[in-house]
Amino acid sequence: MVVPLSNKQKDLLDIPNSHTDNGQFIAPLADRMRPTSLDHYIGQSHLMADDKPLKKALQSGKPHSMIFWGPPGVGKTTLARLIAHYSKAQFLSISAVLSGVKEIRQSIEQAKHHYQLYQQSTVLFVDEVHRFNKSQQDAFLPFIEDGTFIFVGATTENPSFELNNALLSRARVYLLKSLSQEELLSLLKLVLKDKERGLGELNIVMSDADKLHLVSAADGDARKLLNLLEIAADLIDSDGENNRINSDVITQVVSGTTRRFDKGGDLFYDQISAFHKSVRGSSTDGALYWMSRIIESGGDPLYIARRLLAIASEDIGNADPRAMQIALNAWDAYDRLGPAEGNRAIAQAAVYCALAPKSNALYKAFNTAMACARESGSLEVPVHLRNAPTKLMKSMGYGDEYRYSHNEPEAFSAGQTYLPPELHQSHFYEPQSRGLEIKFKEKLEYLRKLDKA
Repeated sequence: MVVPLSNKQKDLLDIPNSHTDNGQFIAPLADRMRPTSLDHYIGQSHLMADDKPLKKALQSGKPHSMIFWGPPGVGKTTLARLIAHYSKAQFLSISAVLSGVKEIRQSIEQAKHHYQLYQQSTVLFVDEVHRFNKSQQDAFLPFIEDGTFIFVGATTENPSFELNNALLSRARVYLLKSLSQEELLSLLKLVLKDKERGLGELNIVMSDADKLHLVSAADGDARKLLNLLEIAADLIDSDGENNRINSDVITQVVSGTTRRFDKGGDLFYDQISAFHKSVRGSSTDGALYWMSRIIESGGDPLYIARRLLAIASEDIGNADPRAMQIALNAWDAYDRLGPAEGNRAIAQAAVYCALAPKSNALYKAFNTAMACARESGSLEVPVHLRNAPTKLMKSMGYGDEYRYSHNEPEAFSAGQTYLPPELHQSHFYEPQSRGLEIKFKEKLEYLRKLDKA
């Protein structure tokens, strides 16, 4: 299968004019293996099972406008093509990376013209749709509404943040997931057998361990798997009848591949969230795994250190005040030692925080106090709590009834109030019965009894 490119496309993409003898480019393996029917589509079983609305819409040939949200290489473009195929519609594709309003208008005119000539609808596939700005996204709206085309957008970013509400209200969002190892293995076996589109004619032999190694390096991305396999096929050792891809070739091909990680994007925050929840849930294994995933994918270890500081106050608090200092020490160790030993110090702090007694009493108390401060208005400071640095202030009774606690039994002025009269009965901090807060709880209950007495 070959795909011709125009000279304009060649210039735009800044690629050399390498081609076959007939002047056409050879399609990559990933493009050749793109399924042309739902029967050959691999993955997304949560959307493509027989009883799912998307599958039914495709099979009925009456699709709606939609947005596919998911990581690279999970079948977004393929699904868009299948929608056009099953609805017997023209397929148009533009990329927000290379297109602007001009290309959008050209696509709209082409869809209108096609319908006038053939009475056939158009599926307009917009790749990387999140890269269009607000006005560019708005350009699609009237034509989605009047049925000029069926809009299918693809994005790797969260549509809630990257797409206009007006566009979201006119298109249903479907979440596509990374392919599992089992699904990628099925695809790999299919490619090795397929003699028309795949590599079946090469009679490639691979061990099960090498297949798993390749699949693991693909990290849920079908396109990445096929690209790695295509590179490996160029390095095969022939033993007569078969061409063997050995472990050395696989190691060479996958070296330098990284796990998916989008700094500042959804995947980044999902992994940080998983790390935080693991520490909060006292899972040392979860904390170490997600920390390792983030670092292995190129994430900043100091972001983890900062998150640990937040955890030390939010989820541990006064149940173990040492957690705050240990988190700070880990941060300091990283600055002094660098990544190798510094990462280990942060891991030590993560394990400590995971096993530390948990209390969100301080977190809740501060939030409650902040809400009270916002809602209660500008209440006056009680007179006995005010300083009296001048004679005028002393004459007005500032500080007259204040009792100096160090002069009282147990350094506690029983019955003295420290809140405005309107908030006299308010209590913000309620310690938990865990860790050091057990002692804090006992002390607080004792002091409150003294106040009542």
